[in-house]
Amino acid sequence: MEKPQNYLSRLRRHPLLWNLALIAAIILAMAIAAHILMQLGTRHGARRTVPDLSGVQLDQAQRIARKHDLQLHINDSLFVPAYEGGIVLDQLPEGGVEVKPGRTVYITINSFRQKMVPVPYVAGRSLRQAKNMLEIAGLEIAELVYRADMATNYVLEEYCEGKPVTPTTRMEAEMGSGVTLYVGVEEGYGTTIVPRLVGLPLAQAKGRLWELGLNVGRVDFDEGVNLLNQKDTRVYIQTPGAERSAALGSKVDLRLTLDEKKLARYRAEAEKQAAVAAEERRAEEQQRADSLARTVLEEASAEPAEERPANNNEGFFD
Repeated sequence: MEKPQNYLSRLRRHPLLWNLALIAAIILAMAIAAHILMQLGTRHGARRTVPDLSGVQLDQAQRIARKHDLQLHINDSLFVPAYEGGIVLDQLPEGGVEVKPGRTVYITINSFRQKMVPVPYVAGRSLRQAKNMLEIAGLEIAELVYRADMATNYVLEEYCEGKPVTPTTRMEAEMGSGVTLYVGVEEGYGTTIVPRLVGLPLAQAKGRLWELGLNVGRVDFDEGVNLLNQKDTRVYIQTPGAERSAALGSKVDLRLTLDEKKLARYRAEAEKQAAVAAEERRAEEQQRADSLARTVLEEASAEPAEERPANNNEGFFD
């Protein structure tokens, strides 16, 4: 068998082959080095179990994270009065999940108090404009109260925590709290149509109701829903149903779920009921229009003879 030295000597006599061999050797060495560095950098095979940090104070949670060779990052904060300020409410990844060392765990902590925001003055504006201004400020509508006025769907007065809000008022309220609006409605324009809400998140469903002059009634959640996952729920039952007529200021009750299968089932049924309700409403409107037309004709035909115009030919043959 030929010795390696003799093989290399013969290879050097062919520059092209020698250079190709050198390039192949360098590429191989670089690949091996890269593989070794990657193994060291990612600590291949090393795993850490994420500890459950729920209910733990932030400073203690940081110590626990360091002990497990993990990073902690505050991703969000909420204000839940039932819990102490500064404790961990939620985390991602969840406790018990295996991850690589150095992984970042994102946590949601409980604020020490709810943030206070200025209450904007919205009287004199349309209901839609007022709703948008309140939402931008971090507030919502607690109740819509309708009063007889020619300015239909315009805000007449505004109250926060029972106190009137004026152009010179400098008032603050907790973020997420509600403002009572007194809204005008002209005689004969006191009804609206209940919108389709099934499939919408709570915030969006509320907005649709307020825009159409309706109030949010009772809000119920399925079992398993809490303050942390409420934002992921969707409306699957609304009472009264969509496409039905309702008086301005009426309440619509909502029920929300996290169950996608239940939502799909109820959505299909709600769409069928809405189509039936819309057809019934159109039939009733047509019936009222026909009845009104008949009444007008009957009144015209029953008009007393003395009130009718005189016959232009009367007296020509006297």
